[in-house]
Amino acid sequence: MKRVKAACITQTLHFMLKEDLGHDYAVKMVDQEVLKYKGSLEKSRTKYKILSEERQDDGSVIMEIKKQYNTSPVGNYLE
Repeated sequence: MKRVKAACITQTLHFMLKEDLGHDYAVKMVDQEVLKYKGSLEKSRTKYKILSEERQDDGSVIMEIKKQYNTSPVGNYLE
């Protein structure tokens, strides 16, 4: 028998600008989407650690995040 002792997933997310919007408004929408994503992690009580969050020259955001996989324990992955 096996059991998951600890599990995390690492993701690189690219919050991209919508092309059909003006640039300034599209950047604002990206910022709101990033905040909404972080809020959804908090609301669902998902344990996570943001490894990096970088704004690109075009205004989009690339985030590298390590987060809890489903409801598995995270062990020392997030230390």
